[in-house]
Amino acid sequence: MIASLLFLAVIALFGQCQTQLDENMWENRNTIVQLFEWKWNDIADECENFLQHQGYGGVQVSPPNENVIIPNRPWWERYQPISYILITRSGNETEFSDMVRRCNDVGVRIYVDVVISHMTARMGTVRGTGGSVAYTDIQYYPAVPYTAIHFHPICYLNDNTKINEARNCELLNTLNQGIEHVRFKLVDFMNRLIDLGVAGFRVEASTSMWPSDLESIFNRLNNLNTDHGFDVGSRPFIVLEVIDLGGKDISRGEYLHLGRITEYKFSAEIDRIFKGNGQLAHLSKWGEGRGCTTNPNPLVFVDNHVNQRGYGLEGNNILTYKESKQYRMAIAFLLAHPYGSTRIMSSFAFTDLSSTEWR
Repeated sequence: MIASLLFLAVIALFGQCQTQLDENMWENRNTIVQLFEWKWNDIADECENFLQHQGYGGVQVSPPNENVIIPNRPWWERYQPISYILITRSGNETEFSDMVRRCNDVGVRIYVDVVISHMTARMGTVRGTGGSVAYTDIQYYPAVPYTAIHFHPICYLNDNTKINEARNCELLNTLNQGIEHVRFKLVDFMNRLIDLGVAGFRVEASTSMWPSDLESIFNRLNNLNTDHGFDVGSRPFIVLEVIDLGGKDISRGEYLHLGRITEYKFSAEIDRIFKGNGQLAHLSKWGEGRGCTTNPNPLVFVDNHVNQRGYGLEGNNILTYKESKQYRMAIAFLLAHPYGSTRIMSSFAFTDLSSTEWR
């Protein structure tokens, strides 16, 4: 009897992990568009006026929760949260909810970029986009609330290729997802987004968190909201940001059971070829044949908001909109080749890597 129950539990967990790979798109829809730093009202208009008519299946939106205000307002302030209140320069909770509803109504799903590994850097007393105050040097975030006991002990990150350093040390105030209060707050935040109608999440800095902690959090997420057209029992789509170009103790293999994996090798290799630094003949053996993951469920892309600005491990070798002809060729191949879940980029023009020109 006990053996039978254990078997059923394993099967249930396996099924749940498999459904986290489902994008929950309408039939005959495909491809996610990352509308980086777009305002919620503009995304809603884009869903209704363009994306639905072109067959796009979903939109990845920037982090929707309150972040610290940094001088000159660089793009990366969105990745330094101060609370889980839904207010940023993209809009407030009412506008976010309206955007999700309008996009779902025309068959374009919303996937949220979530930052659950950390809060801000240590920068004294700061204020957020919703007016909340945090005392970052002592790791006190009253609007959550978090205090110092909810973070990993201070140890500075010197080598992010080492497992314990990458997951337990910090460049920012790094949350300890093994603590129940932290898990509760993260699950509550993500479930609120699910209740508003989102279809899934892209999890920032996944390798900074222990896979077992992420699994515990994901298992506590609600099913998707049927009021937004999702089938009963549908699970949120999960994409994990895992940068694995080799040479690390941490590998994508530790995360494959949790959802789709961002395949940075795809980006590095396709950009190398279309920049003229590789042979076009290599495209005939694309995907696993070019050293990409043996996981059949990667998320593939030409560029994203980080590596197009030269911050990725690939350096300045990434194709962007600035090399228009090659960029369009690479995207055409990305969309035509049957490998993985595809995502394309819609950002904004920039001249400096900090890219304060987000407006």
